[in-house]
Amino acid sequence: MRPVTTLLLTSLALSACADNAATLAPQSNNDIRASEITDGLHHPWSLAFVSDSEWLVTERRGTLRRIVDGDLQDNAVTGVPQVVASGQGGLMDMAPHPDFADNQRLYLSYAKPCGDGGGTTAVGYGIYKDGALSAFQDVYVAEASCTNTAKHFGGRILFDNEGFLFLTIGDRGQRDRAQDTSDPAGSVVRLHDDGRIPEDNPLAGQQGKAGEIWSWGHRNPQGLALHPQTGKPWLNEHGPRGGDEINAPEPGINYGWPVITYGREYYGPSIGDTEKKGYAQPLLHWTPSIAPSGMAFVTSNRYPDWQGDIVNGALKLTHLNKVSFDGKTATREVRLLQDRGERIRDVRQGPDGYLYLLTDSSNGKLLRLAPAE
Repeated sequence: MRPVTTLLLTSLALSACADNAATLAPQSNNDIRASEITDGLHHPWSLAFVSDSEWLVTERRGTLRRIVDGDLQDNAVTGVPQVVASGQGGLMDMAPHPDFADNQRLYLSYAKPCGDGGGTTAVGYGIYKDGALSAFQDVYVAEASCTNTAKHFGGRILFDNEGFLFLTIGDRGQRDRAQDTSDPAGSVVRLHDDGRIPEDNPLAGQQGKAGEIWSWGHRNPQGLALHPQTGKPWLNEHGPRGGDEINAPEPGINYGWPVITYGREYYGPSIGDTEKKGYAQPLLHWTPSIAPSGMAFVTSNRYPDWQGDIVNGALKLTHLNKVSFDGKTATREVRLLQDRGERIRDVRQGPDGYLYLLTDSSNGKLLRLAPAE
């Protein structure tokens, strides 16, 4: 195992109102140790724990890496599908099947080659064992979302407690597609583990509709986590210049992009209204943007004061973002790790109860957070 380095961190507390994120003076210091487990990861995207001793990390360029007993292995996992590693596309998220211990199915989301040099969001699985992925097969390919743009693939995947598979798909940089329910771009989709469309999906069986869609009007969701009490998915998503959001996507609900948004065009003017009848408001928005990616609910007793809080990676503002909620009302925001200045791509709670983070760079790191002694 590589030598462990630690850094003492402090927090900055902010208010988290749904219609305005006003800054507050720092309220408290939360002393946290960030220990480096390994570096040497090339733009890592997702972390999964396939056993207590073996962890896997996706790299956006299309490689799947093993960490065994804390050591990064030299050889990448074989059998990974070909990806479009361009712009924001590549090998993205990863999720072991709920029955992984029995069936060894490892699900991957990725930018799949399509059309004339284009790419689209896809998810599939292979059988994982001892550093090899075999018999990989797609279960869902967003065929209608094929485009040559290299933006906004979404790509987060999640199994809920009933075994349904959720996948986020971005608007592919073509914003109006998020309002077109014949097209899965800009949506959350819900599937059976073999890719079949559940009959109780809100648009299932409707002529001219993409029956896999669960909710729509999303720009580019890159964080997805299961609420520990309700068992429902929550997500974070990128806005443009401002207007990043946290939402709890409900079936058949339109979350507004680009008709309503708290974000603005990168060159200045507003894009749409901030609210309008028929479109759901976010539970929280960040303006200016933090560029959220990766999300986890804290349930571990390793962090007794954080129970039920959401932790989000922040790429643009380079910190770990922690938000407290009372039901669906955001009550407090804390920003951690700001002194490190690192883009945080993924956040996971490990089998040992600690939080683990991936930093996004050509020499990315895996970090473990622990309360200071």
